[in-house]
Amino acid sequence: MNRRAILYLFFVAQVFGQEIPQFNEERAFKYLEAQCDLGPRVPGTVGHRKGLRHILETVSTFADTVLQQSFSHSDAYTGKLYKLTNVLARFRPAEKRRIWIAAHWDTRPWADMDRDPKNRSKPVLGANDGASGVAVLMELAHHLAKTAPPIGVDLVFIDGEDMGRSGELTRFFNGSRYLARNIPSPPPEYCILIDMVGDSDLQLPVEGNSKNQAPDLVEQLWGEAEQLGLEPFSRETAYYVEDDHVVLYEVGGIPSVDIIDFNYSNDGNNYWHTVEDTPDKCSPESLDIVGTLLLHHIYGRK
Repeated sequence: MNRRAILYLFFVAQVFGQEIPQFNEERAFKYLEAQCDLGPRVPGTVGHRKGLRHILETVSTFADTVLQQSFSHSDAYTGKLYKLTNVLARFRPAEKRRIWIAAHWDTRPWADMDRDPKNRSKPVLGANDGASGVAVLMELAHHLAKTAPPIGVDLVFIDGEDMGRSGELTRFFNGSRYLARNIPSPPPEYCILIDMVGDSDLQLPVEGNSKNQAPDLVEQLWGEAEQLGLEPFSRETAYYVEDDHVVLYEVGGIPSVDIIDFNYSNDGNNYWHTVEDTPDKCSPESLDIVGTLLLHHIYGRK
């Protein structure tokens, strides 16, 4: 974190009388690595079962309550029936004023964007596309447990996001589709989705669908990032991404914003949906940038 950000956090804490916790980037990165040590978390595999257990064991230590949404999903390509599970780690669960912070935890079954055709049937480890968002949520859980937030917060771990083949959007976002139709009470005011936030060359422009469906929230978040001196955030609208946030809004009516670095490339090579989506392409500093914004956003609420 740069000096400007530290000074601003100190200023906010003094003005509002609420100490804003400091994100622990090293601990968060260990959460990223721990998920990758389990292997790909593809539905129907041992790695997927271990990934769910890892989430539950971690957040159960911190959350006031943990809600599991398990459901059966029939795979469109094989006809196999999979068990998918969304997890909601709830803080102040009775508070009606609440928000969701979400990330998907499954990983892609096929590295279909890999440069080497021999790799395109292999599963993706998902250091950035999967583990990075979960790692930030797990680190947030530490602070939400120690310092009660001024509003209710649900950390939402979404399953079955990445099960579709390229271009077949109706096969993706299975967990968010189920969640949007089965929203636990009390419902959130809005959702902040984080996806692919570990890239060591982090760039976070505005995602176009987010701006269309929740313009005020986009303005607030990117404005807070600007005040904090978090330079990877840019007010430029660089791309439109179909992600869980679109489903949550269109199916569930939840205004949702996606914080995402969709250009996952550090050296001109694409690592998205390839076997090269590994921890060495990610950095603790990137997790810190996103986590710092989210902590400020949560504890700055009145």
